[in-house]
Amino acid sequence: MTKGPDTSDGLLIGRVCQGDQEALGELYDRYRNQVFRTALAITRNRETAEDILQEVFIKLYHYRERIDTTLHLAPWLYRVTTNLCYTCVSRRKRWLTALDDVIENIVAPSRASPERQAEYGELQTVIQQAIDTLSLNQKTVIVLHYLSDLSLKEISYILAVPEGTVKSRLHYGRENLRKKLKNSRALFPEVAYEFT
Repeated sequence: MTKGPDTSDGLLIGRVCQGDQEALGELYDRYRNQVFRTALAITRNRETAEDILQEVFIKLYHYRERIDTTLHLAPWLYRVTTNLCYTCVSRRKRWLTALDDVIENIVAPSRASPERQAEYGELQTVIQQAIDTLSLNQKTVIVLHYLSDLSLKEISYILAVPEGTVKSRLHYGRENLRKKLKNSRALFPEVAYEFT
């Protein structure tokens, strides 16, 4: 997140308040990838992530008059996205997972040999299964931190919890991942290093 408010977002929201649909389209184009990626990582379902993407921008339009145009819009969008994902996960009893992007942040594999590619595929499966076992709170923080590359302060704002809570969830999430991945350390020493 950049320092200071994004005045162009504030101007676009102001135009949306005046009924300008093109301004809403510009905001959609600007933020749709971030919202969709986050929703997909949390729900692990493309159709659900697409529905959440649409719902986020419906809420943006519905609450346009209440949005503080002097603040960044991205944290508001992340907050709405994660809240909708929590609701979806609770309703459908689905678990959060980290997809390929999270794995990319954890380990940068060499794609030089077919053996290494096969090993990387196995690594993806092992990490995905390990993340599937985390609690929803830990998974969400892992996704926002590693997939969306957000700071603890930003995650704290988005989830409306103290920064210490975010730090704790991230710590215990990594600890739980380290334990789950312990059996794979011989195969994937770089992953073991990442979680130490």
